[in-house]
Amino acid sequence: MDHWPFWARDDQRAPDGEWTTWLVLGGRGAGKTRSGAEWVRGEVEAGRAGRIALVGETFGDVREVMIDGASGLRALGARAARPRYEASRRRLLWPNGAVAQAFSASEPDALRGPQFDAAWADELAKWRYAEEAWDMLQFGLRLGERPRQVVTTTPRPVPILKRLLKEETCIATRASTHANRANLAEAFFRAVIARYEGTRLGRQELDAELIEDNPDALWLRGTIEGTRIMRAPELMRVVVAVDPPATSGPQADECGIVVAGIDEEGRAYVLDDRSMGGLTPLAWANRAGKAYRDHEADRIVAESNQGGEMVSTIMRQVMPTVPLRLVRATRGKRVRAEPVAALYERGLVSHVGSFARLEDQMCDFVPGAGKSPDRLDALVWALTDLMLDREAGKPKVRRL
Repeated sequence: MDHWPFWARDDQRAPDGEWTTWLVLGGRGAGKTRSGAEWVRGEVEAGRAGRIALVGETFGDVREVMIDGASGLRALGARAARPRYEASRRRLLWPNGAVAQAFSASEPDALRGPQFDAAWADELAKWRYAEEAWDMLQFGLRLGERPRQVVTTTPRPVPILKRLLKEETCIATRASTHANRANLAEAFFRAVIARYEGTRLGRQELDAELIEDNPDALWLRGTIEGTRIMRAPELMRVVVAVDPPATSGPQADECGIVVAGIDEEGRAYVLDDRSMGGLTPLAWANRAGKAYRDHEADRIVAESNQGGEMVSTIMRQVMPTVPLRLVRATRGKRVRAEPVAALYERGLVSHVGSFARLEDQMCDFVPGAGKSPDRLDALVWALTDLMLDREAGKPKVRRL
């Protein structure tokens, strides 16, 4: 497997021509990480790259996926030629003297100052501060005769990807999950197919299509983009909303955990999305508790339809004195979601950074169709608590 040009698919080989950006659009498990890592390895071994930027959604993603992952840089090539990682300085060192620095896209300012002759940006469409981090990366890509970069990402219809696709210096290749089936565990493939195939989101997550707004959805991406900001102002109240799953374990639905706040003028700000799947009740309660502490929130709002008293019991085990409000959905999702969507249309809600999975759910949610949108449910509970109770009438609530 060391001879990558022989084993690689056509879409995984760097294109010919005078390009600056190679945009690798791939479905889940399509092999895009391997494409990015092999390109970097090839540039280093050919002597064309000596100062490389590795930029991921977080430092953890850079380390676990781009560097130490199964298809990461330290897993490729002959052992004697592989780079070693200096954790204290967050950099890779190759035997030939090439150096790659790790950066988190969540900290765009860290890219100010350093300069590079090559870069690998992973999951650009998920970066929370995509525009800012991308701009800083471009300013640093200034060494050598022809600095280049590869971008590996599952596509989302975000402005930065749309802009890149129109640039003359950008060449895009695409690969679906099906193209890499021979290298995927059958259990993974079955799980992904069962979850996404046949849906609009499946065309994005499996087939690497850039899917535009669903005309039947309650939210439009342009509406969210229009009020997006990088930093929230001083807030009067902050809440953590939790939409617990009906079951627990590896196959359980996601637990929706969304943090939002409101300022003195009555504007709301979505601050964080801590949602995750496969959690036990104690795990999601701990996760919600950490979000509460991290954001110095005023209370936790939790839906109790699925768990009843269990939700309260679990939260009290984790945080005995936390201000907790249990809410019970007595109306359908459309009735609960429409007033929140109207707040966005009125320009009263801003996302602080980008929340890729949450925004995908928002812009693909058609009431009555598809599975329950757990992240969106948590968002609706948070904004209802902060902004709508007085206007729309309080839902059935039990205070503890």
